[in-house]
Amino acid sequence: MDILAIIVSVLFLSLVFNLILKKFHISPIVGYIFTGMTIVVFMDFANINRDYLAHVAEFGIVFLMFTIGLEFSVNHLKQMKKEVFVFGLLQVILTTLFFTFLANTVFNIDMKTSIIIGSALALSSTAIVLKVLNDNGDIHRPYGRSSVGILIFQDLAVIPILLMITILADSSVSLGDMLLNTFYSAIFVGIVLYLLGKYVTAKFLEYVVNTKVEELFIASILLIVLSSALFAHTFGFSYSLGAFLAGMLIAETKYKYQIEADLVPFRDILLGVFFITVGMQVNFSFFIENFGTIIILAVGILALKTIIIFTILRLFTFTKRAIKVALTLAQVGEFSFAVFALASANNLINNEINQIMISVVILSLLFTSLTLRYVRSFTDFFYKGSSEVLKEPMISAGIKNHIIVCGYSLLGQKIVKKLKNSQLAYVAIEHNGQHVKTGYERGDIVFFGNAASKTMLNSLYIKNAAAVIIAIDNDEKIRLVCEAIRDIDPAISIILKITHQAQIDDFADLKIDSIINENEIVAAKLIEKATRCSI
Repeated sequence: MDILAIIVSVLFLSLVFNLILKKFHISPIVGYIFTGMTIVVFMDFANINRDYLAHVAEFGIVFLMFTIGLEFSVNHLKQMKKEVFVFGLLQVILTTLFFTFLANTVFNIDMKTSIIIGSALALSSTAIVLKVLNDNGDIHRPYGRSSVGILIFQDLAVIPILLMITILADSSVSLGDMLLNTFYSAIFVGIVLYLLGKYVTAKFLEYVVNTKVEELFIASILLIVLSSALFAHTFGFSYSLGAFLAGMLIAETKYKYQIEADLVPFRDILLGVFFITVGMQVNFSFFIENFGTIIILAVGILALKTIIIFTILRLFTFTKRAIKVALTLAQVGEFSFAVFALASANNLINNEINQIMISVVILSLLFTSLTLRYVRSFTDFFYKGSSEVLKEPMISAGIKNHIIVCGYSLLGQKIVKKLKNSQLAYVAIEHNGQHVKTGYERGDIVFFGNAASKTMLNSLYIKNAAAVIIAIDNDEKIRLVCEAIRDIDPAISIILKITHQAQIDDFADLKIDSIINENEIVAAKLIEKATRCSI
């Protein structure tokens, strides 16, 4: 089949599946997995290099990890040291030991294969969990914070797991030398990315922004993400870890929200491709033959992993948070495919066990895709205990009753000044790099970005805002901003400045709450002053 015909068919199937599933409020991830399962059965992939496709799909995870890095700066990671290095460490070690013991003693699998299975089952799905937590806004809730911390440690653990498989496959490899080289590489990669992020990246982005060529900004972001991923991979680490570190290092810059807004389309499309490749790994004939075994194993692993994670979290935190985290991370993650693939290539796991485990992982991913968005509702229904409040919120932007100022030119600057003098919470968005720089020099809260981007507006918690003031002169831009705001929430209060009466009719369909006619106010002031003059 022609490659273009395959692409068209894949796009058509994924759209059909997701349009149907959307009616039942089911995650698009399920539609992508079904698409992958369908095209394997009905299409000819003999001439397509699946390894190459898998590498392309992996960059969906890369972009996801970069955008998560933007949310969790170095300072935020310091706040999360307990979640990462205590919860994460205990979860990976105890889960690995438990499933290794189970595989070896109950199923009589040899020890090397059991260790590989235990290590793979300890991992959870970074792609699904982070995407859903981001979409529903739970990533900064207490259970979301704990889940992200554990996922970060799991991503770090992938490196020693893959090293362990290499050691198990080749007894001549020196464990001490390998660990020492990895340690040195980690220090080198961390220092280089830190120095680049602190002293080079911000100035580079400022220079690009000042060119006022939008596609150059997008190209520069892609360069930063991909080069960071490649740099980390060159020294033996995962692409996603390099991207995550790069995101963390530029999280404190004024460009973070616009970067996230520009990357979302690339991220979501590539994540879709990733989950299509996941569905493509299903061997239908093998799945049907071993249907009962696969279902029992999937249910058992989900249940046991939930119990293990709940027990660990309950030792340190509230019962309700422990339940939510356990349900959130119960599935087996996508990185387990890499673990099983490397083990299979080194003859450390036979084909039958490999196919069973792949099918189990895909079932667990499907289960999570269907249920993860209901974790809070499920927990609240079955456990009536009180909820906790996070003492140290992860982000400063998580404010309420603030005013968003769209535009930071002369008018926007005066508005911000009056808001500051009145001690009102605010945040400004500006697409001109020089104006943003001026704001930073004055100590104003100004972010570089496109105010017409819904991703940008959501990043600034527009749903919690008291009002939005639009201080922009371009009519077309005003319309785009208002349409984006109304798409997010029709009830958000919008205040707009206009210069002539005709604009009222032009913007009538946008249902703007307050329109201030600049000329009318000036005229009224002039008449007021004139009538007070003594003749």
